[in-house]
Amino acid sequence: MVIYPMREHDYDLVGDVNGQEIKSIFKNLKGGTAVGVDGIPILLFKNFLSILIPIIVLLCNKVLRSGQWPSAWKTSLFIPLFKRGNPKAHENYRLIAIVPALSIRLDGASAFVGAMISPYYDSLLVKVIAHSSDLKSSAAKMNRALREFRVRGVKTNIPFLLNVLENDVFLSGTLYTDFIDEHADLFTFKPTQNRAQKLLFYIGDVLVNGPSTPLATSLKPAEIEPTVPATPPGVLPPNGLRQILTNNGPDAFAKAVRNHKGLLLMDTTFRDAHQSLLATRVRSYDLLKISPFVAHNFSNMYSIENWGGATFDVAMRFLHECPWERLEDMRKAIPNIPFQMLLRGANGVGYTSYPDNVVYKFCELAAGCGIDIFRVFDSLNYLPNLMLGIDAVGKAGGVVEAAISYSGDISDPTRTKYTLDYYMKLANELVRSGIHVLSIKDMAGLLKPSSSKVLISALRDKYPDLPIHVHTHDTAGLGVASMLACAEAGADVVDVAVDSMSGMTSQPSMGAIVASLQGSEHDTGIDLRKVNEYSAYWEQTRTLYAPFECCVTMKSGNSDIYHNEIPGGQYTNLQFQAFSLGLGDQFESIKKAYREANLLLGDLIKVTPSSKVVGDLAQFMVQNKLSATDVKERAQDLSLPKSVIEFLQGYLGEPEGGFPEPFRSKVIRIFSLFITTRNSSHLLYT
Repeated sequence: MVIYPMREHDYDLVGDVNGQEIKSIFKNLKGGTAVGVDGIPILLFKNFLSILIPIIVLLCNKVLRSGQWPSAWKTSLFIPLFKRGNPKAHENYRLIAIVPALSIRLDGASAFVGAMISPYYDSLLVKVIAHSSDLKSSAAKMNRALREFRVRGVKTNIPFLLNVLENDVFLSGTLYTDFIDEHADLFTFKPTQNRAQKLLFYIGDVLVNGPSTPLATSLKPAEIEPTVPATPPGVLPPNGLRQILTNNGPDAFAKAVRNHKGLLLMDTTFRDAHQSLLATRVRSYDLLKISPFVAHNFSNMYSIENWGGATFDVAMRFLHECPWERLEDMRKAIPNIPFQMLLRGANGVGYTSYPDNVVYKFCELAAGCGIDIFRVFDSLNYLPNLMLGIDAVGKAGGVVEAAISYSGDISDPTRTKYTLDYYMKLANELVRSGIHVLSIKDMAGLLKPSSSKVLISALRDKYPDLPIHVHTHDTAGLGVASMLACAEAGADVVDVAVDSMSGMTSQPSMGAIVASLQGSEHDTGIDLRKVNEYSAYWEQTRTLYAPFECCVTMKSGNSDIYHNEIPGGQYTNLQFQAFSLGLGDQFESIKKAYREANLLLGDLIKVTPSSKVVGDLAQFMVQNKLSATDVKERAQDLSLPKSVIEFLQGYLGEPEGGFPEPFRSKVIRIFSLFITTRNSSHLLYT
């Protein structure tokens, strides 16, 4: 039974009302106060029901037959009574008034469309009269009525009247003629937030102009409400590795990871998976809905990656959310599993170098808001930048997971730049700095099973007590095989994404790895049925983000990444950009240009922000129909992208093997513009 205001198109409903119907309605009403009926208790109506029934029946039938509804009844509250037929059709209901709820009267003044009101005239726009059983109730109704006024272009006395209506002396009824003189605070007006009007403006703007967030595709979100798997009410989630970390510190945590029997998993669904597949657009709302289920069923995970990378930027710029609040809310929902973020060394979570104190303070705040493990990397594997991030995380009290960004192919003897020896030397420098976990960050999915065995075996032999964590993307379709090879070679942790958010430029399938290792010495201990429930939620939720779905342009993984080496997240972004600019048929040319641009710049480690440098140069070449030879020969005359110029100046650090010459000197002809030390060390503290 629903009580609602009478509507004009309901006035012509016909059909006699009898006393039994009235009695039945009042009998079914629960006790309490009838909302909007001057505070008269329902119980009062029940006590005098025998007297009221004949009166209500007479009035209702008289009005129903005449079709003339008294104006007082039009502001009454009514109960719809079903007659017959389709219950969804309003004409199959009759409405019975309970009691008139007249409480607000508006008397118009001399204001009308086109009226000119002089400042010397008593510019009364409207007179409002509120009625109720006592002063406080009347004041409350008047307060609400005044707040619902929307007057634009002129100042009104509404803020003053609201202060009067909320004044305790006024509400007590004991005020005197000097009331205003004694209460100067009546003229201290509170700024109105006007939430309702802002919401209407926003809805109207979206309906007319479309969403403010740029859409990657023309698909519409599915009209579904994803089913959230049940969790036991009132039961705390089981303890996990986070309890070891919070109770005993990072060193004890690292030791527990190394001593763990079986392969540990890090779930990237909350960060890298949707960054790679859905343009990082998943909202906190959908992440928080599934968080309790994750806490109760995946307590034996190494960590959940849920922050850093592009999520910080996208949350603020496109989702209009606070990334700090997102982190704090997830921490409350998942208290037992460590949280992990991606930290770009001296670049923080941005795309350029920041002053040192900014990076230190950022890490301190992130740890305080819930981040436990910081994966620190540098886009060029530039040690000075890495060391800054490592030191900042260590001083913040977090777990330092130093990452080596992987490029090339150590199993190919013709690739002589990024060799096994290169990675072992870099690992040695990181281990000497006192890290807790060593990570291999395979951002493009280049780590083949054969390469995995060679690299991880060498690292495990040299560092038997150090936890090793491997990250990859499944762009070529070899992700599961490579991660299984890493487990066999001695890795402690690998990255996965839940099945419905895995594959292609995302991470390998969680379910596939869990199933593959069941019953073996590397058994993950994770219940595959729970993985399936988790996946079902994300399969439904993913359809809500259809406007950002990478599958519109990308239909499968692609082994050409072994040739062009485009990182997973950037692969989908480049494809989106190409199609949005009408260059979809030129995407193959863009990928070819990406490889050429990479070689022009000296065969870089490619991950944000260095990957952006290569991508910008590649798009510049395609748009201007330039070959690699053209760029080399005309370097001094071309207006190259800003990111390329800043890279050649040394803003990101120094790449392995140095900068490409003579290309660099042609572009940057003034030697004094070169940066020869860590860039952020020159920046002023903020």
